[in-house]
Amino acid sequence: MSEMHPTFSRPQRTHKRPTYLTDYICHSALGNSNSHSSLQDASSGTSHHLSHFISYDRFSPKHRAFLAATTNLDEPKSFSQAINDPKWRDAMAKEIQALETNQTWTLEHLPPDKKPIGCKWRPRGGGVTRSIECYKARLVAKGYTQIEGLDFHETYAPVAKLVTVRCLLAVAVAKNWELHQLDVNNAFLHGDLDEEVYMSLPPGFSKNQDGRVCRLHKSLYGLRQASRNWFAKFSDALKRYDFLQSKVDYSLFTFNKGDAFLAILVYVDDLIIAGNNSKECQLLKQYLDNCFHIKDLGTLKYFLGVEVARSPSGIFLCQRKYTLDILAECGMLGAKPAYFPMEQQHQLSQNSGSPVDDPAQYRRLIGRLIYLTITRPEITYSVHILSQFMQKPCQGHLDAAMRILRYLKSCPGQGILLSASNDLQLRAYCDADWASCPMTRRSLTGYFVMLGSSPISWKDKKQTTVSRSSAEAEYRSMAVTTCELIWLRNLLCSLGVDHPKPMRLFCDNQAALHIAANPVFHERTKHIEIDCHFIRERLQSHDIETYHVPSDCLSCRCLGHTPYIGHECYCKRLCEDGVLGGFDRGYCKGCWNAARGFVTNRFCGCERSDPPSYSDLTPDLRIGSMNRVSGRTRYRAPGGTW
Repeated sequence: MSEMHPTFSRPQRTHKRPTYLTDYICHSALGNSNSHSSLQDASSGTSHHLSHFISYDRFSPKHRAFLAATTNLDEPKSFSQAINDPKWRDAMAKEIQALETNQTWTLEHLPPDKKPIGCKWRPRGGGVTRSIECYKARLVAKGYTQIEGLDFHETYAPVAKLVTVRCLLAVAVAKNWELHQLDVNNAFLHGDLDEEVYMSLPPGFSKNQDGRVCRLHKSLYGLRQASRNWFAKFSDALKRYDFLQSKVDYSLFTFNKGDAFLAILVYVDDLIIAGNNSKECQLLKQYLDNCFHIKDLGTLKYFLGVEVARSPSGIFLCQRKYTLDILAECGMLGAKPAYFPMEQQHQLSQNSGSPVDDPAQYRRLIGRLIYLTITRPEITYSVHILSQFMQKPCQGHLDAAMRILRYLKSCPGQGILLSASNDLQLRAYCDADWASCPMTRRSLTGYFVMLGSSPISWKDKKQTTVSRSSAEAEYRSMAVTTCELIWLRNLLCSLGVDHPKPMRLFCDNQAALHIAANPVFHERTKHIEIDCHFIRERLQSHDIETYHVPSDCLSCRCLGHTPYIGHECYCKRLCEDGVLGGFDRGYCKGCWNAARGFVTNRFCGCERSDPPSYSDLTPDLRIGSMNRVSGRTRYRAPGGTW
């Protein structure tokens, strides 16, 4: 009898992948993907597609073309890779030609008591548009091998503060000034070198030179003193043109000639020119081109990673491209969005889980988020908290950082609006979170400064000493904010803006206001440092005026201090502070009506349509309009084309 083998039947039904698995894209949390061509593909296969959270409909065709042209080039990692590409090879040849034309060096024999420093090529995708100018190769000296006192002495060179940039743009749009951007070709090569420095021959151009090396006569990229020498050379050129250097920010230069006013802001080799006279602007460009061979980039559109869009309503600043780069690098383009940057009752400490495998990647992410706060004040508090754990980050800290990225996914094009309708009067909101640090019990200072209706300065910082009461913590916060107000008023004076009225300072603590207004001296205040009491002097001289506001109305709360707040109210406060979403999607009229009343209509089920016009806005929403994203209330910039 033959042996019988049992037969097994397999079910014929089709298997469907669970829907919850499509909520996230399975990338490494800290990957290395950074290609703009894969932005849409990286978020495909998920219900949270990137196109649901970003739109370019509010911008003019010309500006949309500019945004579409922004890209990152795949830069070679080594000289051997660059030399095999004809475009990078041509870029290196062009750099050598510029160095020789500038008489940067001469070939000499190395003295016996000297040691040459090395050099290397740094291929850089320099432009922001897809053009041949994107291929730039910099010959960089290995300045870390220089010896202090022998090869260099002083190295400091000022650069423009980001607060100064926002303040200049706010004044320019309020006064209807022109804004131009310039780039100096081979800026560091114009600096004169006083020290005797020798450098080995550049890689790829090291022909038989009988053992000779390069004796440097001009500054070169990578030298420790290069930036200082360049700034000194550029400052002298501007002063010969009758520019005055500001004592408030040394990177700001102003020019007055009759009714003409010009201002130049310098950030290394990137220049912003603001002025009310087109003819004087052109004459200045010609003068600078004769001195340094500048590149005229036209109207200001992209500066230090910040996208600038201008309309009759004002100037909208955002870091859309930078945000998308961060999301792509961390594999979060398809992540489920979050609607708050951080959990509202977080318990982060030094022991929040197991240590992360690669702390350097966490530090890199926090560093990029810090730079993102240039136009995103609402994440300042969250980034401040996470930056305290960069020495030994844990998994809980990384999860909190990923939540910030999920929040950025919900509004990648959000930024700030510098309004054209501006009275140019300073007002500040300050707050303190008493003993908020669980490790040191130090308090947290936060302030938010507006120039008219334009946000220009904000900060969250832990206080240097422990405060014994909430009133003391608030009083220290008022002192810090007063310092910022005085500096901003002096900066406005450099820009030709008078501020005759007292600056307004808002605080939610009655006891702190009483200490500032009255010379009280008792057991609870006698230990406060003398430098904190200068706020009384400013009150007596009528430089500032203090006002009390309820805690739930304080604009500084949008930095993250409010523990109990709904998403709709959160977005409303962001809008009141000039934080808008210029790239948000528009939704139907029903959702719009619900949003106008700050009512969440989660069961609309509508299809997306155009947002309402600016005339549909109620008077209390003077800064921005709102639309809905995924059942949530969102805000956008006023009507009109950027």
